[in-house]
Amino acid sequence: MGARVLRFVLPALVRLMAAGCAVAAAAEPPALAPLDLIEIADGVYVHEGKQESWGATTHGDVANLGFIVGSRCVAVIDSGGSPAIGVALRAAVERTTPTPICYVINTHTHPDHVFGNVAFTGMDPPPQFVGHARLAAALAARAPFYLNALERDLGIAADPALIVFPGVPVADTLELDLGERVLSLRAWPTAHTDNDLTVFDERTGTLFASDLLFVGHIPVIDGRLTGWLSVMQEMVKMRPARVVPGHGGVSADWPGIMAPQEQYLRAILDQTREAIRNRVTIGEAVERVANDAATEWLLAEQFHRRNVTAAYAELEWED
Repeated sequence: MGARVLRFVLPALVRLMAAGCAVAAAAEPPALAPLDLIEIADGVYVHEGKQESWGATTHGDVANLGFIVGSRCVAVIDSGGSPAIGVALRAAVERTTPTPICYVINTHTHPDHVFGNVAFTGMDPPPQFVGHARLAAALAARAPFYLNALERDLGIAADPALIVFPGVPVADTLELDLGERVLSLRAWPTAHTDNDLTVFDERTGTLFASDLLFVGHIPVIDGRLTGWLSVMQEMVKMRPARVVPGHGGVSADWPGIMAPQEQYLRAILDQTREAIRNRVTIGEAVERVANDAATEWLLAEQFHRRNVTAAYAELEWED
């Protein structure tokens, strides 16, 4: 089945009602751009986020989001980087199918993937929120910082109700039956974060890899570099027909699509280890390590030095 592009426009004024109270998005513009959806396989829809920084200019729309339609219900996979993006995604689902939403699956803790959750909490009945067994703890630890960033960058009042915690934890694997369609969820060891989750649609062979795979956008280390490389070696054994990365375009080139990410992460690994052996300080390493490997990636200025800092801290004390 060829990909179909669908466009959905929000009403002129976006106002989110959640948990019986209004959440005012003061810095949101009068209208958001249309939400583009691609039907990448039968009943599998993806919205590709912008390859830009999370913030006011993008309204938090920087991560890939999706939903999968079964005969009984729909599973949403990540909800976007702001309440308004969540509203747009929910509207897109409801305009695409009358089938009710029964699950909202968060693939990890980062705000560009979870801040749309609140748009789904006021549904009747509400969906179940699903995530890695460590997701709740990660959200709780980061909530004050995420809410401050939401207010600072998007002008949305810092309300604790905007953090929606998972009610269904995945410690290893879990199957969700949507009706004539089974999704296989897998919780991974610490890699991009310590709470990465993938979603595999068995009917179409579609893998939502989320931020375990970056395409175009520079990979971001917020977990363990060595762990991420190990997880990628395990992921190579999977045989999806197509893969949805957390950022960048959907691809059927598996595992080839993962090669640039592996090359970049291995360059950081090898050069950071060499810098540590040569007693290079962390400050010096941040300015030197893997600069050539970073040049082909979008947003390298924002994230490459942070990646080297994280790698140095991880590798400094390894045997």
